[in-house]
Amino acid sequence: MSALIRIAHLIASEKTPHQDSEGITTSSWIWPEKAELIYGVAASLIIFAMLFKFAGPAIKKGMSARTARIQKELDDAAGDKASAQTEAIGIRQAKGDIGAERDRLLADAAVQAGAMLTDGRGRLETEVAEMKARALADIETARGRSADELRGEIARLSSTAAERAVAESIDDSTHQDLIEAFIQKVGASS
Repeated sequence: MSALIRIAHLIASEKTPHQDSEGITTSSWIWPEKAELIYGVAASLIIFAMLFKFAGPAIKKGMSARTARIQKELDDAAGDKASAQTEAIGIRQAKGDIGAERDRLLADAAVQAGAMLTDGRGRLETEVAEMKARALADIETARGRSADELRGEIARLSSTAAERAVAESIDDSTHQDLIEAFIQKVGASS
């Protein structure tokens, strides 16, 4: 520190005064006056010493915190990378498992489809048998109904034919005698 003061003293001891454009006269064109130089250097040294004493630990603490934060980010990134690699390996293995799983699912689907076809065929055969039985029963019912209707129609037609035949074969006097006989028979039974 004394070396700086000596250098400053030598430079300040120049005897040729300097005058600038504003009319201010100094002993050197580069250095301030001797007293200003001494006070300025002393004030700067005091400020630097105080900064070193008080701000130095805070700066050091901030720098170590920054270093720790950056190191933590690097460690997290390395952990994330390892996790991603593990996950990628798992995905690659799962991809192989997906092929096996797909084959298994397709085989299960084929078995289920076969079972459904067999079940469907069985149900269809049962339904067809039931429909045939119902159709046969309906045919028998229709046959019986048709036979009854045919018998009724034949009876009606024969009755009509008999009435016509009787009406054509009986003359009026025989017809009159039959009506009177019927009336007497009904009258006698009452």
